[in-house]
Amino acid sequence: MDTRGIDQVLNELRSVSQAAAGKPAAGAAAQTAEGVDFAQVLQNALVEVSTAQKEARAMAESFSAGDPNVNLQDVMIDLQKASLSFQQMVQVRNRLVTAYQDIMNMPV
Repeated sequence: MDTRGIDQVLNELRSVSQAAAGKPAAGAAAQTAEGVDFAQVLQNALVEVSTAQKEARAMAESFSAGDPNVNLQDVMIDLQKASLSFQQMVQVRNRLVTAYQDIMNMPV
């Protein structure tokens, strides 16, 4: 079984986590002179989630079309990675909305 994709996703999650914590991540492309560009990190994460979903969908379609080079295990792993990355983005969105609401409810 090929685990390169899983390792790549784990490394990306770690780098996003470090960027969100304000720690310098190895190879982080969203660094500015003042620190981390949150909008760029969020945009990159959204693009990665979208890419993971497209790749999983394409692999599932190849498997259902009978492509002998695609096996069920890889399809299921890619679908689960796409699902987990989407769930993570939903949680980030929920936390952002909660933080925004908390800020808006602060007395001035």
